[in-house]
Amino acid sequence: MKIPTLALTFCLLISLTTRGQQFRALADSIRQTYHIPALGYAVVSADSILEIQMLGDKKLHTPATLNDRFRIGSNTKAITAMVAALLVKKGAIKWDTKFFALYPELQSQSNPAYYNITLLQALTFRNKLPHYTYTNEAPTAAQIKGNEAQQRYAFAAWILAQPPVTDTAEINFSNAGYSLAGLMLEKVSHKTYKQLIRELGKQLHISFRFGNPNYPDSTQTWGHDRNGQPAPPANNYKLNWLLAAGNINVSLPGYTRFIQLQLKGLAGKSDLLTAAEFSFLHYGLPTFAAGWFWQYNEANHLVSQNTGNPGTFITEVHIIKEADRAYIFFTNVQRDDVYEGLTILREALEKQYGN
Repeated sequence: MKIPTLALTFCLLISLTTRGQQFRALADSIRQTYHIPALGYAVVSADSILEIQMLGDKKLHTPATLNDRFRIGSNTKAITAMVAALLVKKGAIKWDTKFFALYPELQSQSNPAYYNITLLQALTFRNKLPHYTYTNEAPTAAQIKGNEAQQRYAFAAWILAQPPVTDTAEINFSNAGYSLAGLMLEKVSHKTYKQLIRELGKQLHISFRFGNPNYPDSTQTWGHDRNGQPAPPANNYKLNWLLAAGNINVSLPGYTRFIQLQLKGLAGKSDLLTAAEFSFLHYGLPTFAAGWFWQYNEANHLVSQNTGNPGTFITEVHIIKEADRAYIFFTNVQRDDVYEGLTILREALEKQYGN
């Protein structure tokens, strides 16, 4: 017997609602077990949001909503790489453009180990730049002066004068490469990094902002450290130096649109870049391409992923090209056991929605 379309639609809605309630209960149980103040998650395909939830508090006794913003840390890197790919497509720069071709005045004071760093090497950890994050003591604010753009330039000059790392690993996990890449994109576009990101956001209908969400807007999401202590509104000046590496904040629905773009692009359904260009960003080099780690899962499907952990937030994204699925997780606490809770939730969601 043929089931009427209206009845079939009603049954589907009931099924989706029940499934959503099931995973919401699981996610909230994980949130409470692992002492996560706020936990958001989304399951998406290229064309649909299959599930999206935000649970818990953005600040003590203040419920989090889908409109609230989270700092995404190193997930910023894929957004920076996307901007780079768009400028490469326009012919403004090439992947093999060398940093010192754009900033020759800095070469004489820099370590010779860095003379040949290209845009692609800066974006893919294929360089010997020193390991650097916002918790490093040097340089001090007194050493890096000027407005935001001048500070990023001065920081690049400082980092390029430091000794290179001496290990022989192909991949060198240093945020400093993204600092150099950001300067290169600014130089060829004649725009600041923030302008470039805002323009991309406007094009994609995403509101990207920068720094800790509760600064200067204290009603926005508060991050929490490993002891569960909330980080008060503050602006760490070193975050500006690492702007292109990990300093964007965005809402879960906004970031979901960026991830859906990746799925569309990998499937050849985007007008911004070709499927081959998206694939290059995600899988173009072993282990880590341009903003994305990647591997094969147990189903032998390609999974590109990254994690943002800027001190008081953890955000994760896993994109499975062949399954046309992505799994996104936002939290406002950074503690090692939180990763375990997110893995439990992701595996449950993958069992239902596919991997």
